[in-house]
Amino acid sequence: MLEPLFKGIPNVRFLGLKKKQSSWRIYKALKAVGADTVADLHVVNRVGRALFLLRMDALLRFDFGLKVYRLKKGRFSRMMMLRHWRKEPRRPQWKRYNDVFGRFLEDGATVQGAELYEAKEGCVGVAPFSQHEGKVWPWENVERLVRMLCEAGYKVLLFGSKEEAGQLEELAVSVEGAESVAGRLTFSEELECMKSLSLMVSMDSANMHFASAVGTPVVSIWGATHPDFGFYGYGQERGNALCADLPCQPCSAYGQKACRYSDYRCMRAITPEMVMERIRTLI
Repeated sequence: MLEPLFKGIPNVRFLGLKKKQSSWRIYKALKAVGADTVADLHVVNRVGRALFLLRMDALLRFDFGLKVYRLKKGRFSRMMMLRHWRKEPRRPQWKRYNDVFGRFLEDGATVQGAELYEAKEGCVGVAPFSQHEGKVWPWENVERLVRMLCEAGYKVLLFGSKEEAGQLEELAVSVEGAESVAGRLTFSEELECMKSLSLMVSMDSANMHFASAVGTPVVSIWGATHPDFGFYGYGQERGNALCADLPCQPCSAYGQKACRYSDYRCMRAITPEMVMERIRTLI
């Protein structure tokens, strides 16, 4: 699915692996392409085992040239934030990725920083859903923002999955100037559509990262999670990640925990007017 993200990058070959691919199969895939340098940006056990096998294979062939560079995830600092023992923001995750690639410099590689396109006029994307409830804006706020954008003269494109398409289509029908593309486009077409936007409004979700990957400015809305974890979009400004900073935030690293107050007040605290104000500073 993610192959279109790497389209057009020189000297890059995409190898698709299944989500639960075994360490043995990952090792075989790396060996098949003759990998002699590996950047591990995942840092999970099955990838670690695959890299161990790759190292052992190289050593048995008296090949001592294999290099592996691994991401420093900063799990301890994230745990400190969850327990509210740390207040200062963590280093953004996308900069941690750049750190890994930056270590290639000694071998002559170069790292290019994130480049956002200039905001284009006329079309705003809205991606109102996320995997967990703690990261989903109240629907009445979504409706209000879409109406405000359309009344301000913007065309609004609604993004979501096939399962969310029905609800988004109902909203598009009820608001003149809004259109839903949920479930209608291939992933490659969706990326091209995001690339043409003036701006994307999203939750802490995959759509935030997809829009960031094609260089589109993103205003993101945060609840159970927190932008100071560093997981906002690649190259995005921290100030465009809107968070109420309530005493109970953050309560979860991924947003999967139920709200202790049962009302997700952190998401309700971000109003459509606040989002609209931020949008006006960008386009």
